[in-house]
Amino acid sequence: MSTKTESSSQSKSLHHVNFNTDDNKISAKKKRYLTAKYGQHQMNLIKKRLKVEMWMYEQLQFLFDSDDNLNDIDIDLDEVLDLEGKTRKQWLREKLIDAKKSKELVEKFIVELLEKANTL
Repeated sequence: MSTKTESSSQSKSLHHVNFNTDDNKISAKKKRYLTAKYGQHQMNLIKKRLKVEMWMYEQLQFLFDSDDNLNDIDIDLDEVLDLEGKTRKQWLREKLIDAKKSKELVEKFIVELLEKANTL
């Protein structure tokens, strides 16, 4: 009879599931993996904006002959969008005054950037 009790207690321990109930670890994991789900229209807008920002970054690297970080150039697309017509061009010209490429290429970049910004 004791053999049955031992075997039944062993089988119970084999089937026992131990859940970790440490709330701090669980909440830390939840915070770390928190994501948001966007609708299709919102995702398209985000992709479009990222495309413009990546294009802008590549063009700035070209205009300043720089392959590394462009720490000296601070052109924020939100700032461009917040400005009005002629003010946008003037603001961009001031930001790009130290560009190593020709003024014609800088002007071309400004025109293209403003066209792309107007689609956002």
